[in-house]
Amino acid sequence: MASQKTKKVLKDGAETAADTPRKIGLAIQSRTGPGILHEVTGVIARYRGNITSVEIIEDRKKNTDRLYFEIDFSGSPMLMIADLKKLPVVRRVGQVETMEKIYGKRIIIVGGGAQVGQVAIGAILEADRHNIRGEHISIDTIPLVGEQPLAAAVRAAARLPRVKAIVMAGSLMGGEIEKAVREVRAQGLLVVSLNMAGSVPAAADLVVTDPVQAGVMTVMAVADTAKFTVQRLKRRMF
Repeated sequence: MASQKTKKVLKDGAETAADTPRKIGLAIQSRTGPGILHEVTGVIARYRGNITSVEIIEDRKKNTDRLYFEIDFSGSPMLMIADLKKLPVVRRVGQVETMEKIYGKRIIIVGGGAQVGQVAIGAILEADRHNIRGEHISIDTIPLVGEQPLAAAVRAAARLPRVKAIVMAGSLMGGEIEKAVREVRAQGLLVVSLNMAGSVPAAADLVVTDPVQAGVMTVMAVADTAKFTVQRLKRRMF
């Protein structure tokens, strides 16, 4: 006999199915100005939506904001969407696919232009192999020079959504960059470094001499469709 989903009545009288929360995406167009986020998130909170990510894009020419939310939500979000549409500040609401489902995990490659390009070749080719088997991995690159810009980029990677790993692609990195690498590793990011001069290789999880191989191994390390785990390696330099 099939079991029926139990219902839960919220304080405002709305009902939701008491099933396992799933992640949904909401794209909202609203007026711009103070208090908009407060009004929108108030409705989401009434429906017990747990906001896990939010992005605001301002369009000054149209005097509007585009809000994107990723929410852990139980049951159907239709009643919540209907109440969001009733807000005077809201112009349009739609449920969309989450960035996790579309773009998936992110790998950030930072460093010198030539090395970044070579790492990207390996990473993109390997990501394509996994993505056609159902994985979702996207590759971002940012060629930079200078200790402070590179350190700032490494630290910022930990604040970006969906980033699982960064690759340090250069010929000489150390000092403040090494400190940044240790900080983001402590926050759970995998750091792969090319075999280079400076102290960054000593701070990384994995050191790879060949830049194309570095890109390939980084993708393999974050892909669910691969059987490669950095922690199981008997050595960390290749």
